[in-house]
Amino acid sequence: MFNLKEAERKYLCNSDFTGFWVTSHSAPSEKVRVVCGANPRQGLNCNIISSKKGSVSGSSTMEPQDADYDVPQLIDDVEDLILARVPRSEYGKFSVVNKRFLSLLKSGELFKIRKVLGFKEPSVFVLTSKETSWWSFDREFKSARMLPILPSSDPCFLQGDKESLCAGTHLLVLGNEVFGPVVWRYDLASNQWSKAPSMINSRCMFASATCSNLGYVAGGIGIDTCRGIRILNSAEKYNPESGLWESLPDMHRKRKSCSGCFMDNKFFVIGGINNEGNLACGEAFDLEKKTWELIPNMLENVPVLEAQSPPLVAVANNELYYLEASTNKLLAYLKKDKSWKNLGGVPVRADSTRGWGVAFKSLGNELLVIGASMKKKRQSMTVYTCCPDPEATELQWKRLKCGPNGLSNFIKNCSVMIA
Repeated sequence: MFNLKEAERKYLCNSDFTGFWVTSHSAPSEKVRVVCGANPRQGLNCNIISSKKGSVSGSSTMEPQDADYDVPQLIDDVEDLILARVPRSEYGKFSVVNKRFLSLLKSGELFKIRKVLGFKEPSVFVLTSKETSWWSFDREFKSARMLPILPSSDPCFLQGDKESLCAGTHLLVLGNEVFGPVVWRYDLASNQWSKAPSMINSRCMFASATCSNLGYVAGGIGIDTCRGIRILNSAEKYNPESGLWESLPDMHRKRKSCSGCFMDNKFFVIGGINNEGNLACGEAFDLEKKTWELIPNMLENVPVLEAQSPPLVAVANNELYYLEASTNKLLAYLKKDKSWKNLGGVPVRADSTRGWGVAFKSLGNELLVIGASMKKKRQSMTVYTCCPDPEATELQWKRLKCGPNGLSNFIKNCSVMIA
């Protein structure tokens, strides 16, 4: 009996095929043919035809086709369902031994099938100081892989600050080259880097977040050779299907050094600085209404250090959390009261560097923090996760063992991809 999930059943019913042969493990050995047909009302119907006795079982009246080969063959559609279940950490092995898998992977079809079936896994992309290559980790940090070297030889880009975000199966790395802003794109399917179109308004020190397959950015410092450097209130989104940027309505406030996240189906932009100083307000972009809502005093009573990093924020289970850099405490945002609750200390140092060099990200229902350990002797990066609860008084952090990775504990860039 085939134990098919509803998504898999629909996938097979929408496929154009008549059947496939499988081998029975009972003695004496025999070959059976499974004949399948899609019925709009009944779904997937299968008949079993024995090559030994010619017996038929099943509810369909479809006639099987004769097979003129002896080697059992699994139809492509069913094989696709099996291959879609392969963990991403095993893609390298499967690509070597299975040509069809490699073809599905390079064409991007594999990720389309996974999306239809609802199979998604997070990958954590990290660039640390003293490293020129990006690293990819699975959710548990048990599997690590170094990405191909980004092919830029421009010294301004290599040595300058960079920012990153994920959209679909694309990792975007934004920076500046000698002749202006540049966007490099890593495609998970092809495992290759290429240059991507620049933003409509090139920028740095902006807020960013990912929702579904789309990447959103807002604010930042505009980089324009004609108009000079200026603080922006513009926003746009990146569509990995087209590989292009699309304009969004402007925010109410111009801001740089701000942070972004998704909560309640809205793109939140929090904190930042403008010509008047630090901003305690936030803004939320409603994806359905396509309008911005100004949220006054969202960071009221939250300490802000001079020259500190953009706010370290992340969302887990649709709840907002803030890693406060001056005290190294984790704060939970209480939506009803519009206030912050202290949930205790975080086991990674953010206070010693004013928040710089620390990655604070969302892993669905968990929070992820990467950086320098509270134990001063450890020089390599340490990784912790927890399942947060705004009602808790203290959180239980779990350290993930990523082996003798040797990577620096200063995280320059970090992005999470769900695909």
